[in-house]
Amino acid sequence: MNQTAINLIAISVFLMTLSTLLGPLVHLSPTIPALTMIGFLGIASLDNFSFQGKGGTIVLDWLARLSPQYKERIIHHEAGHFLVAHLLGIPVNGYTLSAWEAWRKGQPGQGGVVLEDEEIAKQLERGKIGVSMIERYCNIWMAGIAAEMLVFQSAEGGSDDKARLNQFLTALGFDEKNFDQKQRFHLLQAKNLIQTNWEIYQNLVDAMRQGIDVEECKKMIGEVVV
Repeated sequence: MNQTAINLIAISVFLMTLSTLLGPLVHLSPTIPALTMIGFLGIASLDNFSFQGKGGTIVLDWLARLSPQYKERIIHHEAGHFLVAHLLGIPVNGYTLSAWEAWRKGQPGQGGVVLEDEEIAKQLERGKIGVSMIERYCNIWMAGIAAEMLVFQSAEGGSDDKARLNQFLTALGFDEKNFDQKQRFHLLQAKNLIQTNWEIYQNLVDAMRQGIDVEECKKMIGEVVV
């Protein structure tokens, strides 16, 4: 069972417990919380087996997005990925800022920045990937966390980014004991890039908040010498 289904079950248990405690005070029939829990469990099971947890991801993301700060974190996080990728010469093909939007566009997860991966795919096919390409992608993956830390002094997102970076390093033969060091190094690199281009980053955040087309976002950033 995936994490999303587990989260839905946890929510249903919480609601069941809450309604059981408060039910007598508001004259709520015990049948209602029981049926509610059964419904949540059924949805979680159906979603897990039929939709690979995507439906649950959309629901949990929608609930989280009721918080204005959560939405702002998402925008700032993805703007960090977008800016650093553009600065390092990795084309950005698109971006999404919610699980629903990602589902509509056929993207996995809760959304994010879509990169043009043709060049790195070619290098991986040849079995020889350049150091520069490795460094660029590692910086891009840590850029969302870097952006959150610069703006909010902490990062709530980025676990998927770290996992992707670690998988990449594993595939390249790096020792697992060096993963934390690599994460810190590329986090610092990404922070420096964002800070150096701070005004451009803020403008990009505003543009993404308005849902401006990816090509217009790239034009706004322009040609920046790193």
